[in-house]
Amino acid sequence: MGVVKATPEAIARAAELIRRGKLVAFPTETVYGLGADALNPEAVARIFEVKRRPRFDPLIVHIADPREVEGLCERVGERARLLMEKFWPGPLTLVLPKRRKVPEIVTAGLPTVAVRMPDHPVALELIRRAQTPIAAPSANPFGYLSPTTAEHVYEQLGEQIELILDGGPCRVGVESTIVDLTGEEPELLRAGGVPVEELERVLGREIRVSREGDRPRSPGQLPKHYSPRTPIQLAEPGQAAHTQLPEGKRVGLLLFRAPGVALEGFAHVEVLSERGEPREAAANLFAALHRLDRAGLDLIVAELAPEEGLGLAINERLRKAASSFKRAGFGTPSARADDKRKIRGDPG
Repeated sequence: MGVVKATPEAIARAAELIRRGKLVAFPTETVYGLGADALNPEAVARIFEVKRRPRFDPLIVHIADPREVEGLCERVGERARLLMEKFWPGPLTLVLPKRRKVPEIVTAGLPTVAVRMPDHPVALELIRRAQTPIAAPSANPFGYLSPTTAEHVYEQLGEQIELILDGGPCRVGVESTIVDLTGEEPELLRAGGVPVEELERVLGREIRVSREGDRPRSPGQLPKHYSPRTPIQLAEPGQAAHTQLPEGKRVGLLLFRAPGVALEGFAHVEVLSERGEPREAAANLFAALHRLDRAGLDLIVAELAPEEGLGLAINERLRKAASSFKRAGFGTPSARADDKRKIRGDPG
């Protein structure tokens, strides 16, 4: 069926497909999701097949009403209720103990489930009409750039999806923040659309940053993720424009803010925010990387953002996008994630 505008009729058709165990791509405020009935294991298995996603990487379950959490989670607790009241609907995912009804394939066999209520009218209406929670990772091949437009979805997955609902560009542009509330201390599993500082103000305590292990407890925890096909080299804030360019190579430049110097020698330049505004930069990140990846470049030099607020989420994605190319010999030692990990004291 391809891409269709998210009219009420198209959303109703998409909901019918979800109920029948089919896949539908749909917009959220973060990125486009690849959705299936979260309570149908066979439908969820199709997500893993289409994305070529490893089965040990759990999915997020999307709901349309905070009251639906009770049906998916054994315990909710006061901390979760505080965060739900403040940030839902919105780009925040909570990891809580799951009920038996949630299929093991959704949670990768873990005793927890990741749940969020998206802040997008198309997503919410789709979930309501489908009358079931929807499991949905980003609608792209596993490990590649996340899609923030319906066109990105079609370019990467094409006819493998029964229907792609076009709701326009995603407003936030980076995936949700993920917080694990199953232990005594809240734990940040992934930086995202809600800055961790805002979560800490609501909870009245610091949120510990998780160290990535061999088995992910939520999406986005694997070391290689969000990657274009073009190698990425990281640069510290304010230094990207001064990169020494390799002779005879087409090099693209991704800047957090407008440069204060003239740019010479770059084949393609993308500026995430002229004024260096983090929300604008986050919203533009994946679309800019998609354009750079299509520009026939040999290398992308990407400037890191200031390490605070949404800059944390931007940098996490850039570091993961660059990680595989560093192992292959690209990248600058000064910007390596294992050498210079600034995220709130994370040791590595």
